[in-house]
Amino acid sequence: MASRRAIRTILLNLTADLVVTAGATALAFFLRFQDQRLGVYLHDLPLILAGVLPLAAIVFLIVRLPQSKWRFTSLPDILKIAKASLILSLLLLAFDTVISHPDLLGRNYFGRAWILLFCLLEMLLLAAPRVAYRALKQRQLTSASPASKRDAALILGTGIEIEAILRGIEQGALSRLRPVGALSRHGADAGQSIRDIRVLGGFNDLASVMQGLAARDQAPAIVVMAPSALADEVNPGTILTTARRFGVEVLRTQGLDEGAQNVSARLAPISMEDLLLRPAISIDEATITTLAAHRRIAITGGGGSIGGELARRLARFGATDILILENSEPALHAILEDLGRVPGCNPVGRICDVRDRDRLFAILGDYRPQIVYHAAALKHVHYLEKDWSEGVRTNVFGAMNAADAAIACGAEAFVMISTDKAVKPVSILGATKRLAEMYVQAKDAELAARNGATGDAEAPRLTRLVVVRFGNVLGSNGSVVPKFREQIDKGGPVTVTHPDMVRFFMTIPEACDLVVVASFHAIDDPDKGTSIYVLNMGRPVKILDLATRMIEMAGLRPNVDIDIVFSGMRPGERLEEIVLDDGEATRDVNLPGIIAADPSFPDINELERCLDALAGAVTRGEKSKVYGVIHTALPTFPATPEQAPQAVT
Repeated sequence: MASRRAIRTILLNLTADLVVTAGATALAFFLRFQDQRLGVYLHDLPLILAGVLPLAAIVFLIVRLPQSKWRFTSLPDILKIAKASLILSLLLLAFDTVISHPDLLGRNYFGRAWILLFCLLEMLLLAAPRVAYRALKQRQLTSASPASKRDAALILGTGIEIEAILRGIEQGALSRLRPVGALSRHGADAGQSIRDIRVLGGFNDLASVMQGLAARDQAPAIVVMAPSALADEVNPGTILTTARRFGVEVLRTQGLDEGAQNVSARLAPISMEDLLLRPAISIDEATITTLAAHRRIAITGGGGSIGGELARRLARFGATDILILENSEPALHAILEDLGRVPGCNPVGRICDVRDRDRLFAILGDYRPQIVYHAAALKHVHYLEKDWSEGVRTNVFGAMNAADAAIACGAEAFVMISTDKAVKPVSILGATKRLAEMYVQAKDAELAARNGATGDAEAPRLTRLVVVRFGNVLGSNGSVVPKFREQIDKGGPVTVTHPDMVRFFMTIPEACDLVVVASFHAIDDPDKGTSIYVLNMGRPVKILDLATRMIEMAGLRPNVDIDIVFSGMRPGERLEEIVLDDGEATRDVNLPGIIAADPSFPDINELERCLDALAGAVTRGEKSKVYGVIHTALPTFPATPEQAPQAVT
């Protein structure tokens, strides 16, 4: 609903437009008629305006002309003016046609020439003050920020992006910039001008353009990269390296809305992730906010990089009660401090290890969350190859405890966070995660069967249990990008395990949004059959290419300024990962960017016998027995420790 101030502005605009319409009406009479007819029309003018102005007000409101801010007048506003003027003129023409009937006046009252003249004057007089007001405001902005105090900038993007950025500069959103030229992704734009700024060439001309501008004492201090300049196919690393060779700061636009009249944009440094991934997959936040509002949430491992960001996003989406379960006191304190700053959020923190089944049941039973997110896990492949028993205790039995506790406390949904390494696993990490997945899926099927056995289709559905699989999460604790960044900052070398290793990547926000969407879809899924959710991460990224591009983005040359060395694959690692097994049939769930699949798991009784044997072997410290039990359940996993993937140098 519009505020009082907005309503007042709309009324003022409408009044001004009606005054202009009255003036256009009178001026059209003066210009069209110079004989005695002018006196007749001027005598009738009050009566004419009494009919024309209410009609004009209705037309203006229909086309939403008074709602447009004069300061940001642009082509859409001019088109509105043309539309309103034409409609009003056509209505006058219709009146003139009707009045010319022999039973009425018997002739045209206004005449087509006068109506055409009125239409042209109406357009001109409605547009002129708006354009003049915008020019005045722009001049005031320029005076407040003279060219000497602004940074010379070279803008890179498509013609549409360049125009939107220049509009943002004119309107004050990017007032720190003083454009000295532009480079277009489309070479055909070279030599043309966009909003009076010349397109000096294409992206490949960056070095020569920089030299030419420097020779004319117009050397830019900033290179602004629009989204198209960050696309993989234009090799943004080369653009960044060239700019930094000239000692120029490189920034990207954020929040640039090319379709808006009021450009809302800001500048941000180029981040490594900007140039490494496919376009980020965004979830409909309005929908999530509606679903998350006022929910009671519990998150195991809520102090970690994934669990913590999940808690922050849920709080921002409107979840009011969030329980954080964490076995690290410093991590628990940090996330509670963050959540405490979110208005309306009531965070609760408990120190708890998911391996402590009784305590987990007691805490969740007392809090009674509606949704439980299980993010607690051990996740580093090479550590778990050594400390295999800890991996089994946390990733398998900890997940079982969390799932059983969620069912016992009556939660609507339990979401387990897993990994692509769980598909056809060859490592302890992948195997423990896959066993946990199988347990979660089997329990979900068991509850579905129990619900169906009641014969009451209207009975409330018992807890839904689903799995969300991640690829490598950029920026999470221990991920490769922060490691490479640190090595580059120290001067190298950058260590890559194998030249052919590839991985799927996703950002932390993408990962967290996927988890949230999966939980609400699981609750509302009419078929109750979907059990696995995966982000569509596009094609995998070669780790060597990632390292090379990160070095280039730092303005350095791979294997010249910074060496790349191959450290060899560590125990449990493999060259490629996959996100779905052959037996996991995908299904369309109408969630853009998300792949969903049906579960694949053994009978619950058979699985529980396997898990009992696994627990006994872990308790006795029998590593060979542990491997044998896992191999029986997961044939791709090595049957003995000796058959496990070893370090490759």
